[in-house]
Amino acid sequence: MRIAVTGAFGYSGRYITKRLLEAGHDVITLTNSMHRLNPFEDKVPAFPFGFEEPQKLRDRLRGVDVLVNTYWVRFDHRLFTHGQAVANTKILFSAAKEAGVQRIVHVSITNPDSTSDLPYFRGKAELESALVNLGISYCILRPTVLFGREDVLINNIAWSLRHLPAFGVFGYGDYRLQPIYVDDLAQSTTRKVEGGRDEIVEAIGPETFTYRELVVRIRSALGLKRPIISVSPGLGYWGCRLVGLFVGDVVITREEIRGLMEDRLFADAPPLGATKLTDWIEQHKDTLGLHYTSEMARRTDRRSEYQSN
Repeated sequence: MRIAVTGAFGYSGRYITKRLLEAGHDVITLTNSMHRLNPFEDKVPAFPFGFEEPQKLRDRLRGVDVLVNTYWVRFDHRLFTHGQAVANTKILFSAAKEAGVQRIVHVSITNPDSTSDLPYFRGKAELESALVNLGISYCILRPTVLFGREDVLINNIAWSLRHLPAFGVFGYGDYRLQPIYVDDLAQSTTRKVEGGRDEIVEAIGPETFTYRELVVRIRSALGLKRPIISVSPGLGYWGCRLVGLFVGDVVITREEIRGLMEDRLFADAPPLGATKLTDWIEQHKDTLGLHYTSEMARRTDRRSEYQSN
């Protein structure tokens, strides 16, 4: 089939594209990073999104059988917002339908909630509803935290443990996460591309951790004895703001802290992925966290290749 993947030069999109090519599919990508190195060279032609010109976007999608959508933003910023991401994705969905795309595989999040005041989870819920009511075949994948060589969260926890005198968890740290390996998500996406059933799938890994347990596991694998302390969400946020000033990044937002503490990165469902985070950390402990991974750098530098940890 001919598949369009959004963001094939980025994180999850790159893994998905690699798996689709290995499965024998013809792949193109839609991207905001036309000047970033194309790791697939002429195997994957690249086209700009061009959300402001829906007709051109529709024309780029003509002849495509399936759209795989990973497009999103992690937090609101003066350069990008969840509201813009929702509006742009709806334009993308409509263009796909008008172009004759037969199926959309969409990457969402666990526990989307149209009634939440958290824009991330509310926006994801709005997009799920738009896709379900679009009138074409769909699969919605709901991952929690992704981990892999280009990861942000797991790597930066390790970086903090390596470089800071203590690590603070918000509150008791008893809220849960179920990280899934990015290539496990990619393999599942490839299978769902080839399916035809409308479905919503919780894309979670085989291990469940409390946030405190996760930090302890990473600390143990790195052979460190850094103290792990409980801090109030407010104090933790301002501590992360100070670190963010040092590294030039948004380490975490108030909304992300709330999402964690509301247990939104946990789903009571069978695991989709098979790769254990604990095994992966053990394999990568010598390099994990040596360098900080900046989300803002990825958003503002549209030329450099994603850093691998």
